[in-house]
Amino acid sequence: MQGIHTIFGAGQVGTQLASILAAQGLRVRLVRRSAPGPRLPGVTWMQGDATDRSFADEACRGASVVYNCANPPDYGHWEGVLQPLYRAVREAAGRAGARLVQLDCLYMYGKPPVSPFDERTPHQPCRDKGRLREELFEELYEAHRRGDVQATSGHASDYFGPATPNAMLLRPDVYERILAGRTLYVLSDPDVPHGYSYTPDVARGLAVLGERPEAVGRPWHLPLASASTSRELLERFAARAGTTIKVRRVPLWALRTVGVFSSLVSAIADMSYQWDVPYVPDDGDFRRTFGIGPTPLDEAIDATLADHRATKAAA
Repeated sequence: MQGIHTIFGAGQVGTQLASILAAQGLRVRLVRRSAPGPRLPGVTWMQGDATDRSFADEACRGASVVYNCANPPDYGHWEGVLQPLYRAVREAAGRAGARLVQLDCLYMYGKPPVSPFDERTPHQPCRDKGRLREELFEELYEAHRRGDVQATSGHASDYFGPATPNAMLLRPDVYERILAGRTLYVLSDPDVPHGYSYTPDVARGLAVLGERPEAVGRPWHLPLASASTSRELLERFAARAGTTIKVRRVPLWALRTVGVFSSLVSAIADMSYQWDVPYVPDDGDFRRTFGIGPTPLDEAIDATLADHRATKAAA
């Protein structure tokens, strides 16, 4: 879709999305509250507060598509922060007459009764974060039904990939231990099937939702890279790295003890139920409708490890 593409949120998905769109020859604005990041070819940085109506309107002016990839920096404190942010972006996109593509998670499903689960699975949030995501999900599609904004959303599971340091399982410190063949200590049950998304696939999926007319008016599960257990995925990383590893779980009671002193750890412990039951999103609707699947897993793993090595060498 031609015209300006405005992205709110310059984190690990928004930045990769900006590069993908710019490589397609599109005009891209990348918006963040803090100072602009490094130069990205074809991307114009904008700095400001999305909850400031005048700034949000300026960022969306002339946009054909607006992508909301923004999230509060403090995972432990979403209440009262996420709502005004998402509402401001949604309303600004509507005033601009732009399509809104919302990056979203899976928290609103709670504990799915079956796995894999698709977009028609009932939402049964069982934690505060899930209830908050469900509230904003309903607001988004109610605004779409009223005609306030043309909306769609792309939902992804836990991430891994290049330039993706903020992840539950696969983080830079974990890659270091994999490359060294050391024991890994994970914060969840490693032997339950769990979906993992490759960050470049998530960004490419959002770009598709911004382009294709059939994307509008409903949520989509973005292409899924891995549906194995966490242990199997970690061992596959090790095999590609030429090492062997052991995987051990940090007890939940230990997480909750540390959580007394850390809001981040407390929030992680609260959401750990996602690894206690099979938790694999079904991306079949996206694949069938758009003809696009995930990057082959070994290719994704190799690119992730290569990026980690390069980042470490440049530090």
